[in-house]
Amino acid sequence: MRIHEVMSTGVVTGTQIETVRDVVVKMLSRHCGAIPIVSADQELLGIVTLRDVMLPMYPNYGDYIHDAVHSRDFLEMEQNYPEVLGKKAEEIMVRYPLTVSPETPILEAASYMGLKNFRRLPVADHGTLVGMVSIGDIHRGLFFARGGCEVDA
Repeated sequence: MRIHEVMSTGVVTGTQIETVRDVVVKMLSRHCGAIPIVSADQELLGIVTLRDVMLPMYPNYGDYIHDAVHSRDFLEMEQNYPEVLGKKAEEIMVRYPLTVSPETPILEAASYMGLKNFRRLPVADHGTLVGMVSIGDIHRGLFFARGGCEVDA
């Protein structure tokens, strides 16, 4: 089974110049954890995940080493959230994300996800975004393709 058989199309995307707030609104309204960032011609430029939005609020390793007590002030970190939301998507996106092609075998994609601890991957055809695939898409493809929903009488 190939990725094109299980991937989602019609993916909601963002642009580099959109604010992180705009990207997060798209994620929350679509109940998804990642938004691909594309150019006007759908070239995949990067991806923003909810994790990418949260990371700028956490102390970096150097801050933690120098002041382990104050670098863990989570209420203060939370106050930085509006600043993060005001940034441009290009400031926090992961550039050149791992992708799969529509012809990639689904278990190959699942192995990449497992190795990297990713729940979803962009699907690109020669650099152009054509869809997204999640680990759930892969499981549904395997389950239904194998007759997993049949009930014995």
